[in-house]
Amino acid sequence: MQNKSTPASKVLDRVLVLEMVRVTEAAAIAASELIGRGDEKAADHAAVEAMRKAFDGLYMDGTVVIGEGERDEAPMLFIGEKVGGAPGSGPKIDIALDPLEGTTICAKAGPNSLAVLAAAEEGGLLNAPDVYMDKLAVGPGYPEGIISLDKSPTENVKAVAAAKGVEPGQINVCVLDRPRHEALIAELRALGCGVVLIGDGDVAGVIAVTDEDTTIDLYMGSGGAPEGVLAAAALRCVGGQFNGRLLFRNDDERGRARKWGIEDLDRIYKLEDLAKGDCIFAATGVTSGSLLDGVKRLKGGKMTTESVVMRASSGTVRWIKGEHRTR
Repeated sequence: MQNKSTPASKVLDRVLVLEMVRVTEAAAIAASELIGRGDEKAADHAAVEAMRKAFDGLYMDGTVVIGEGERDEAPMLFIGEKVGGAPGSGPKIDIALDPLEGTTICAKAGPNSLAVLAAAEEGGLLNAPDVYMDKLAVGPGYPEGIISLDKSPTENVKAVAAAKGVEPGQINVCVLDRPRHEALIAELRALGCGVVLIGDGDVAGVIAVTDEDTTIDLYMGSGGAPEGVLAAAALRCVGGQFNGRLLFRNDDERGRARKWGIEDLDRIYKLEDLAKGDCIFAATGVTSGSLLDGVKRLKGGKMTTESVVMRASSGTVRWIKGEHRTR
C-alpha cells in the first residue's frame, strides 16, 4: 500500500497504470471458469465479485461512474459505489467498468470477451446512462473531423477512403450483427465495403480501428453507451477519432439521462467529451480475440493471461502476459 505522503501524481502512476491490470486479471480469471457453460448470469456474477474484491487492495478513493447499473439493480459495482482501499484519503478516481464485456460471448466460448475498465481523475469520465449510443470511430493518422455522425455512412466511408488514397470499396467497416443494422450493412455493401460483423463485444470492435493488423478502418452502428465511454478512453490513449450520440427509446430513458446531468439529448460527443484529462484503459482477455488472448488453464494449476494497459498522458501501451498458479 502507498504511503499517504506520496505525491498524488506518483500515486496515480502506480495505481492507475499497473495496479489496475490486477483488477481486470482477477475478473477475467473468475469468468474464465464459466467459458462455454451457457450461463451468462453466472459468468457475469463471477467477474463482478472478483473485480469488486480486487479494488479493495488499491490505494485510492474511487467512485464507479459507469458500472453494473443503478443501486437498486445491482448488488455491487453499481453507479455511485465507492471502491478502493483508501476512502477519504487516497486520490479521487472515477471508474468506468465492465467486468465481463461480452457475456454471451463468454457463455458460448466465442471470441473477444474481455474484462475492461477505464479510470480518470474525478470528473474525467462521462457518467453515461445505460442506453444505446450511435457510434462512429476511425483510427489515428487522419485529419481531425474527418468523420461525423452528421454525415451519412456513405459520406464517412468516402471521406476516409479519399484520405487513405483508396476506393470506397477497399474500406472495411466493423458493425455489430444486429437486425437494427440491416439498412446500414446494405448501404455499406452497396459501396463495395467489406463489412466485418461481430456478435458482441463492441469495445474490442472500436479499438480494432487502431490496429492495422485487423484491416478494420471504421466502426459504425449503435451499442451500449457505457461501452462507448470505455472505448473512447482507449482511443484517447492510442489515437483515433470517435463520435457518439445517445439514443433514447422512451421518456424513461430520457429521464435517466437527465438524472445523470445530461441536458442536451441530441449532442454529438467526441473523445474528450467522454474521457478527458489523463485517463487509463485496462483490459484482460477472457476468451481469445483480435485484441487479446484469453485465459488459458494449463497443467499443474497454472493459468496464463494477456492484458493491455494504456495511458493518455504518456501515450504508452503496455502488453502484459501474466502467469498465475492456483495451487
